[in-house]
Amino acid sequence: MKSIKFFIILFVYLFLVSSVANAATLFFSPSTGKFFVGSTFDISIILDTNGKSVNALAVSLAFPPDMLQIISPSLGKSVIGIWTDAPKFDNINGTISLQGGIPGGINVSNALISTLTFRVKSVGSAIVKFLDGSKVLLNDGLGTNDLFQTESATYQLKLPPPAGPAVTSETNPNQSEWYQNRTVSFSFSSGASGVEGYSFILSDDPTTIPDDINQGTKNLVTYNDVSDGIHFFHIKSLRDGIWGGITHYSVKIDSNPPADFKINISPSSHTSDREPVIQFFTTDALSGVDHYEMKIIPLSTSKPATLFAEIVSPYISSALDKGDYDVIVRAYDKAHNYREVTQRLFTTNVIFNFIVDSGVRFGDTVMPWPWVWIILTLILGGAGYGGYRVRRWHHGIHFAHKEKKLPESVAVQLEELKKYRAKYGGKILIIIFGILSLLSIHSARPAFAQSAPLSPPVISTISKNISDKEIFYLGGKTDFSGETVVIYLQNLETGATLSETAESDNKGDWFYRHSGFLSPGTYRLWVQGKIGEGLSAPGPQTDMTVMRTAIQFGSNRLNYETIYLFIILIMLFAILGLFVFMGFHYYHGRKKHKLFRKEVMEAEESIRRGFAVLRRDIQAELDYERKTRPKKSFTPEEKAKEKQTLKDLEAIEKHIGKEVWDIWGIEHTD
Repeated sequence: MKSIKFFIILFVYLFLVSSVANAATLFFSPSTGKFFVGSTFDISIILDTNGKSVNALAVSLAFPPDMLQIISPSLGKSVIGIWTDAPKFDNINGTISLQGGIPGGINVSNALISTLTFRVKSVGSAIVKFLDGSKVLLNDGLGTNDLFQTESATYQLKLPPPAGPAVTSETNPNQSEWYQNRTVSFSFSSGASGVEGYSFILSDDPTTIPDDINQGTKNLVTYNDVSDGIHFFHIKSLRDGIWGGITHYSVKIDSNPPADFKINISPSSHTSDREPVIQFFTTDALSGVDHYEMKIIPLSTSKPATLFAEIVSPYISSALDKGDYDVIVRAYDKAHNYREVTQRLFTTNVIFNFIVDSGVRFGDTVMPWPWVWIILTLILGGAGYGGYRVRRWHHGIHFAHKEKKLPESVAVQLEELKKYRAKYGGKILIIIFGILSLLSIHSARPAFAQSAPLSPPVISTISKNISDKEIFYLGGKTDFSGETVVIYLQNLETGATLSETAESDNKGDWFYRHSGFLSPGTYRLWVQGKIGEGLSAPGPQTDMTVMRTAIQFGSNRLNYETIYLFIILIMLFAILGLFVFMGFHYYHGRKKHKLFRKEVMEAEESIRRGFAVLRRDIQAELDYERKTRPKKSFTPEEKAKEKQTLKDLEAIEKHIGKEVWDIWGIEHTD
């Protein structure tokens, strides 16, 4: 079985290799070369179909527009029979696109697609390459893309050999490299005696010819405040009244750092993950980004900061201890300028992950502390009011039960029944006492309430506005390696001045990190450079503020994030306790309330029956009087009393349901 699987895999592999080997290829000819600034050269686009027939192709190319300029693509000699779209080229973005068809198809190994003519603009290494959109379509009626491989070309672009004086530059010694200094100096010599003078010019055109005006015999010239970009120094010498050949010298200047950028930390800059992922990206308009360096500075511990180390994005941090950090990333361009960006990183325990300096975090949203306190206070107040109302309701029920206080509606009916009892007799007295024995509680509904001489060192990195739970640091550059940097830090409130030192490394970089936490207040800091006994002038003064975000108990420090967490937990426990309190009183109150409803229903039924007994007795008495006495024998007073009695009967009937009336076997009359 294993042998069969092996042969199947081998067959598939050989088939794929064979298919790939027979796929089409695009390449340039020549693929390498050396060309001089100002000259032109041709390169050809070549197609190899590898034994297959193709009938259409689309070619997209890219070239460096700062070094090369396309003059025109040649369409005269080509295997393309029909150009389906006119060739397009863009000297600003450095792109070329060609698209055409081959009627009937073609099977070739070295076919010319087109010839491109470039002009050399500046020195450097230029790469011409095929883009991903390039295609070679088979002549199979399906338009299958058979392009498997493309090969780029690399050309070395240089200035023409000196035809005039030999030129060197102390400020820009390598013509292919970028420099940040905007002061450029040139030294030159004709190498022979009898030179009567020189004519020279600095321009942006690599082919500029100096005029014939003699500028003297001095062999050194310096240009100040030269603009960023690629410039060319052109010079010729005068001897025996005849101007000689011209020498061209290239200088590349980039004094600006890369573009500003952001540091993104995953999963978040406030995380319980001990190995967060750090991502960043930027661009540089002239020389281009060369590399990135990063330093991680602990702010809440005495652990030393890491050194700047070259990294690539994304970068997975090594395991970090719990605490606060400053992540500093420097983006260097090819002229050694750098842009420095700082991002605060908080590594916490899981329980603290939602607490940040500015508030409470929900995903990517942070609720500010004022709103947190307002919402929690409202909830706590509402829960407290609800607990008060429920407790009051429960106590009211308990009091009513203890005092035998009747519900208001039942009490009104009972008072009416007593009134009629006093008026018409005592037959319902037993019923009234029965009602009183059934009553136990009062009916009610619960209500709920619903955070030149020695220059002073340059400060490039500083924790300017920090808190008293974060360690102060600063760093920068000096003119000399091994230079001592004296750091002065003055507390403007107390007047006390702290003096510390740091030493620059072999690159001139220096860094200082305070050994402990600074007390809250406003500080003024400045630095001086020192070599031996020599001191530089004091550097510019900078003010910084240390904010109070922690409370200290002896040697222990309690930051406000922890305090806020404790306050939130206390408020949440208080809210939970109030809801438990409400639930307790609601449960017991509702239990008594159900019993009350049952007893009230029995009491109401007893009252209705009491009224029924009363009505029956009154009706019987009236019937008796009417039968035993003639109607004419009634006096006016007796007639008025009879009329009132009938009204009372009508009022009593309102308290008697038809069902009760029927149960008592009393005929209901209108």
